[in-house]
Amino acid sequence: MTHTFICLRRQWPAMLMLFSGLLLSGCKSEDPKPVNEEEVITTVEVTLVPDDGGATVTLKFFDEDGEFGSIAPVTTISGPLKAGTIYAGAITLLNETLEPAESVSDEVAEEADAHLFCYTTSNVEVAYADEDANGLPIGLLTTWTAGAVGNAQVEIVLRHQPGTKNGKCPGTGETDVQVTFPLQVVE
Repeated sequence: MTHTFICLRRQWPAMLMLFSGLLLSGCKSEDPKPVNEEEVITTVEVTLVPDDGGATVTLKFFDEDGEFGSIAPVTTISGPLKAGTIYAGAITLLNETLEPAESVSDEVAEEADAHLFCYTTSNVEVAYADEDANGLPIGLLTTWTAGAVGNAQVEIVLRHQPGTKNGKCPGTGETDVQVTFPLQVVE
């Protein structure tokens, strides 16, 4: 009997480890959520205020059910740009799948060191008017200069670049939203 007790005492640590391993293997562990989940963006609205006091131009992209939904997005443009005119541009991003709608622009501004708007243009020049704490462009605020009378186009891509942002487009990271606005430039 003493011999049996000594054997059990020597095996106790191994039995405890085996028993606790069995208990823990039956538990489900929750996968941690990603630190920066991709933003849901249903609305991209660009407000262009001319420096000459003319009419404000609004460019709007609305995707009611988000990127992977079945409803086609709608693009609206309130009017043409005026040739040679400089516009102060501001982008508003919204997630309108929530009630009330959530401002994604605020999140982009808060995480400015991880976001960069990239602009590809024809017949319009776009310059950055804001920067993050590291002096790199963001693109929520811009200056647009309309070119000659005729067609124009602006593609806007929001890049999510946590830890890799260098201010160059397209750069690294993933695309949060990509929209193209066909424009008219008039006299």
